[in-house]
Parts: sequence; C-alpha cells; structure tokens
Amino acid sequence: MTWTAPEVTRPEGSLLAPEAELLPGLLDWHRATFLHKCAGLTGEQLAAAPIPWSNLSLLGLIRHLAKVEHIWFRRSFLGEDVPKLYSTPERPDADFEDLDPIRAEADHAVLLEQQDMARKATAGVPLDTTFENAGWGTVTLRLVFNHMIGEYARHNGHADMIRQGVDGVTGA
Repeated sequence: MTWTAPEVTRPEGSLLAPEAELLPGLLDWHRATFLHKCAGLTGEQLAAAPIPWSNLSLLGLIRHLAKVEHIWFRRSFLGEDVPKLYSTPERPDADFEDLDPIRAEADHAVLLEQQDMARKATAGVPLDTTFENAGWGTVTLRLVFNHMIGEYARHNGHADMIRQGVDGVTGA
C-alpha cells in the first residue's frame, strides 16, 4: 500500500488575541497550511522537483522545516545536545538533496514530532524569555516565533508552486 500525506485541518485562532497567544497560533496556522499543501500526495509526488532549475520538492521542504524546528526549539531554545537533523557541515543541504520517497512517511512524522516538541517546550513561556543561539547570539522567544512564522510563510509560497507543478492543485 502506498502512503499518502494525510489531510489537515487548519486551526482557527483569534486575530485579536494577546501577542503571547497570537504568535504561537499564527505559527500553528502556517504549520498546518504547509501540511495542507502536502496532503493527498504520495512519497513519490512529495519527492518530485517539478521546477526544472530548482531542487525544491515538498519532501525536501518537509525535511528542511523539521530541521529548522529542531534547531530553533530543541538545540537553541531548550539547549539540548542532540544531533542535527538531515544535514552535516559537509552536506548543509542534505535535507533537500538526500530524498527517498520510501521514507516520506517517516520524514513527515519527524516534522510532526518536532512541531509537537516545540509547542510543548514553549507553552506558557513568556515571549521575552532570552536564550543563546549559536549563530545569532542572545535572542528572545518572540524573535523565534516571528522568525519561524516567516520561515513557514516563505516556504508555503514555495509549496504552492511545487504543488501546482506536481498535480495542478492550487489554492490556499
């Protein structure tokens, strides 16, 4: 049986909520929007790179977003000494390059796991909480939420073009 990415319901949140509720809610909406753009596709379709001059694929973006969640929330915010996901200093773009459609379900599960860990790690933590990030120095949780919203928004745009190239589906 061929695995296909599951359907996703995007959360509804208040557009008038206080910032401490609004930012995590907006990030969750962008997370779900990305997963929505992958829904219904097989591992082979997720691994397809339909733009001739680009190596971007939905599976590569799944892996990349898992890596970014892992870096910002586990390695930086929580300070966990855990191995990096997918890339090494010698292969920084392995998340986009080392794709295996057979592993699409597992890679999808890793993204969901990283998102869930991030939610749990930041639940109830004040946005002004600071921590050290190896590349950026001292940052606030607020900055990380804003950075991640931008990361997902940018890649949701990529996902729109990729999805249209894979099977013609367009939309929000």
